Amino acid sequence: MKILILGAGQVGSTLAENLVSEQNDITVIDLDAAKLKELQDRFDLRAVSGSAADPRVLTEAGIEDADMLIAVTQSDETNLVACKIGSKLFNVPTKIARVRATGFMRRPEILSEDGFDVDFAICPEQIVTENISKLIEFPEALQVLDFAAGRVTMVAVRAFEGGPLVGHPLKDMRRHIPSVDARVVAIFRGDQAIIPDGETIVQAGDEVFCIADTDHVRRVMHELRKMDKPVKRVMIAGGGNIGLRLAKALESRYQVKVIEYNKRRASEIAGQLSDALVLHGDATDEELLESENVAEMDLFLALTNDDENNIMSSLLAKRMGARRVVALINRRSYAELMQGGEIDIAISPAQATIGKLLTRIRRGDVVAVHSLRRGAAEALELIAHGDEKTCKVIGKRVEEIQLPRGAAIGAIVRRLERPETERINDLVATTRDSQVLMAHHDLTIKPDDHVIMFVANKRMIPRIEKLFQVGFAFI
Repeated sequence: MKILILGAGQVGSTLAENLVSEQNDITVIDLDAAKLKELQDRFDLRAVSGSAADPRVLTEAGIEDADMLIAVTQSDETNLVACKIGSKLFNVPTKIARVRATGFMRRPEILSEDGFDVDFAICPEQIVTENISKLIEFPEALQVLDFAAGRVTMVAVRAFEGGPLVGHPLKDMRRHIPSVDARVVAIFRGDQAIIPDGETIVQAGDEVFCIADTDHVRRVMHELRKMDKPVKRVMIAGGGNIGLRLAKALESRYQVKVIEYNKRRASEIAGQLSDALVLHGDATDEELLESENVAEMDLFLALTNDDENNIMSSLLAKRMGARRVVALINRRSYAELMQGGEIDIAISPAQATIGKLLTRIRRGDVVAVHSLRRGAAEALELIAHGDEKTCKVIGKRVEEIQLPRGAAIGAIVRRLERPETERINDLVATTRDSQVLMAHHDLTIKPDDHVIMFVANKRMIPRIEKLFQVGFAFI
């Protein structure tokens, strides 16, 4: 596939890295020639220096025969204009734009065919906000991933000494929680990926990826570690786009404090928040943190635009007694260095965003893609189409499917012929039109099943996609 990426920032660079490894023809456009040279030195791609909204530059980059245009520059206006040019002048089949301003996202007619003709818009700040909100809901998790419209959840958990399953084989989980069907799809021991079986023994310190029906995921997590107290008090360092979005999302349910260094910005966000307390100051100021009782915080979130400030304020908050700290870190080397030490979770905005983009780029019918372990691994949801003659997975038991090494099927979501109503209590009932099935070795895949997979090495993704492709006989 021939893809034009507009913008060589964190998102554009991370996307280029992912797509080059999958043998796509990639061209990157940016005004910064130094960034482009660095990308060319690292990856097999073409780079063109110039404005991403200039038709001459786009023509030089080969837009006339491009299959996809992905505009992820720092400017919403540049991204939108580039999509319009790509549509009207060059008839590019698929246009994706990064859009940060909420005003654009709230007015779909602006992005429609009659507007800027954007096929798919992403907002990295909103994606990061949603990811952090899930980590607050599951404070024991390192990562929380939703599949099948929320029916299935995959969580990454650090196994702790004293967890019921730690030091025991995975097959004991069914004995511990017989009413819950769940699977451990992968274990990372250091940097080594292990695709486990029932005899695999969980060790303290392992990063364990579990998958289960969303209603049961907390019970599965309890097998691996002591459950934390629910989050009540949250302190946010940084009142930028992400900090403000998150404060708005949390203030009605939690006690929220926001620290913002810029006095004018602090006043501005205070006017947009109703229950959160906004403080003007420096989040690396020990006296300020102490006076605001950082030691009583259940969660400290460093969300400024400065990696170093986020790292320092998180380390300081942890040392002063904050129960859990999360830092937004753009540089991958910093994130890999810091996570798992004093900083509990390091979030990369680019890695959080990449899954939404890959969902639109993957071959085959891919519903969801999640980047794991800072891009080294992936979890994805694919739909099995066709029949036994035209698709290599349909009609096969899980144990019969020739998966590449490091890949595992975790669960299947199957549509029910007749919706089922489950009564929760005398007043509340819920109706479900699908069922969640854990992918045990004897489970057979049927047409239209949603198959949720873990892939330890993203280089294996093309082989996975090929398994789900439908043969010509089906067409």
